[in-house]
Amino acid sequence: MKLYYSPGACSLSPHIVLHESGLPFEAVPAPTKTKKLPDGRDYTAINPLGYVPLLELDDGQRLREGPAIVQYVADQVPAKQLAPAWGTMARYRLIEWLNFTATELHKGGFSPLFNPAMPDAVKDATRTRLLQRLQWVDGELAGRPYVLGDTFSVADAYLFVVAGWGKYVGVDIAPLQNLTAFVARVGARPAVQAALRAEGLLK
Repeated sequence: MKLYYSPGACSLSPHIVLHESGLPFEAVPAPTKTKKLPDGRDYTAINPLGYVPLLELDDGQRLREGPAIVQYVADQVPAKQLAPAWGTMARYRLIEWLNFTATELHKGGFSPLFNPAMPDAVKDATRTRLLQRLQWVDGELAGRPYVLGDTFSVADAYLFVVAGWGKYVGVDIAPLQNLTAFVARVGARPAVQAALRAEGLLK
C-alpha cells in the first residue's frame, strides 16, 4: 500500500493508523502547495482533487477521504481493535466521531482559519464556534482515556491530529484539561511518535 500525505495535514491520521496496524506500507510525500511528488510527477495525475490523504492499494485501487481510509485499514487487522466490528453500536459511535471531527472541527472549524483570504471577522466567529465544539469534546472525554472509552481507535488518531492544529491558528486548548491530557496521551503512543518522526514533525 502507498499513503500519499502532506506533513502535518489531516493525512497524518491515516499515517498514524497505518503505523498502529503493523501493515507494510510506503509513505509518499505529496505537498498540498506544490502538488509535486518526489519523482517529479504531478500529484493531481493520481488524485485529480489534489488533496491528501490518498491510499493506493496493492491492486491499484485508490481510496480517498481520511475517515474511509482509516476504517479500511482498521478492518484489515481486526485483532488490533482499531475499529469496533461492523453492525455494533460501537461502530456507529466511531463513525459518529469521525464525521463530527471531519465536519465540525476539521472543515467547519480549522480550515477557514488556515485560509489567508478569509476576513478577520469570519475567523473570529469561526474561533468562537470552534472553541464551543472543543469544549463539548472536552466534556465527552471526562473520565475516559479515548473517545470510545478504554480502547484506542482510529477516531482518536483523527481527533489528535485536528486538535493539534490549534497552536497554528490562535486556538488555545490549554484550558480544556481533558482534551489536553488526551492529546498528550495519544501523542505518547509509539505508533504516533513513528508517524510524527516520519513526517519530520518530531525532533
